[in-house]
Amino acid sequence: MLEETHPQALRIAALLRERGEKIAVADGATGGLIAASLLTVPGALDFFVGGGVVYSFRARDVLFDQPREAYTGMRGASEEYALLQARSIRDNFHADWGIAESGSVGGGSKHPTGAAAGRSCAALAGAGSHFVQLTETQTDDRIANMWSFTKAALALIEDSLRT
Repeated sequence: MLEETHPQALRIAALLRERGEKIAVADGATGGLIAASLLTVPGALDFFVGGGVVYSFRARDVLFDQPREAYTGMRGASEEYALLQARSIRDNFHADWGIAESGSVGGGSKHPTGAAAGRSCAALAGAGSHFVQLTETQTDDRIANMWSFTKAALALIEDSLRT
């Protein structure tokens, strides 16, 4: 499946390199597929700082270094939540851009905040701009959702960097 996202990763890499910018990634329901896609590009160190998979409150606390109160009133798989994470991963990794995805992939497991299976929100935060995209697949197919969410997040990065 990484073969499918590799051409897009190449385009994203070219845009970031052209701008002299770097990105940090906070994968959620995508399980690391956003980062893995970008890392298929040779010389990714030129544009990729790092990141992590945020799949627990502990991971969230470590990667984003936000007080628990910062999340008060927020629900996972929401624009507000993903945007806070995108800004936090960008700042904590000293990158120009932060991409974060928060979603509910389904497959029989319930999302802790009650988000419907097949719902994902990706946010991209830069120094003076941000972009957010909601994806709803209407399916409980875990693997298909992970790939759909990944492709949507990569499209958000590419489209936003072109503006």
